Amino acid sequence: MKHFHASIVITIIGLAIAFYLGSWYALYITALLAILEVSLSFDNAVVNAKVLETMEPKWQKRFITFGIPIAVFGMRFVFPVLIVAIAGNLGVMETFNLALNKPDEYQSTLESVETLIYAFGGAFLLMVFFDFIFDTDREEKWIKIIEGSKVLNKAGSINNIEMIFAIAIGLLLVYLTSDAGVALAYFGGVFLHSLIASLDELLSTDGVRSGIMGFLYLEVLDASFSFDGVIGAFALSSNIFIIMIGLGIGAMFVRSLTLYFVEEKTLTEYRYLEHGAHYAILALSLVMFAKMFVHINEIIVGTIGITFIAIATYHSLQANKKEKEAV
Repeated sequence: MKHFHASIVITIIGLAIAFYLGSWYALYITALLAILEVSLSFDNAVVNAKVLETMEPKWQKRFITFGIPIAVFGMRFVFPVLIVAIAGNLGVMETFNLALNKPDEYQSTLESVETLIYAFGGAFLLMVFFDFIFDTDREEKWIKIIEGSKVLNKAGSINNIEMIFAIAIGLLLVYLTSDAGVALAYFGGVFLHSLIASLDELLSTDGVRSGIMGFLYLEVLDASFSFDGVIGAFALSSNIFIIMIGLGIGAMFVRSLTLYFVEEKTLTEYRYLEHGAHYAILALSLVMFAKMFVHINEIIVGTIGITFIAIATYHSLQANKKEKEAV
């Protein structure tokens, strides 16, 4: 429980503020938003933990210390304001006033650029999955019909295979949308992932990930996961503060889960948890692309992610049990 003390304190404070702002209804909506955020980002915690394990201890602490305010205040409040400011050709303070005094207009402006947001976030998450699935050096195989197939192993040996697939999918999206903005957003996400990965490889030494690049990678990853929650939150509330509190509480618990996974070596004990998280990431990426054309409820998105994690956890426990019985 020590890993969750700060999250519990923040939750109590956040719910108290929500109650002050809008009584029991605001309290209820805030709790729903927090649950939504955790369900959407649980797989984010798993991937965060995997990345943190490869970073120096001082950068692990910096991510937990500085990553929390960035995740809670930056990605769930400042970032949406910046997006609306750019989309509406408005000043930041003007947009902030819009969020406070004209939430419906603020929501409408944010939703007007959601296609670009989904293209960028979906592209970045897709590249995260490709890095995982085409890693031929990984020993553990979960869904062996896919991960252990000769076709995948052969494809994984091809140089820049991730980029080939990413470009093909990007061209298809651009063709379907006929939108230059989508092209810029999608390939911007691909470029950013490739840039961070390249700089990380350049700066890493002896298998230890570069601290600054790992930090940036995790923050962009967190942003990609938060897009869906931020936009979907307006279906429950138009109050920017209620949204920030609810999503912020959820983000705190995701950080606590990340810390728990790292310190308790959870990914070692639950061998398929990383696999389940990456399949959930693929699902979220594809859903983001689909939401460019049709509406999909965020609850469905969260349920898909939790389902992958739950199945991976169960299979990990079964594999551990079989190993003990074989000894």
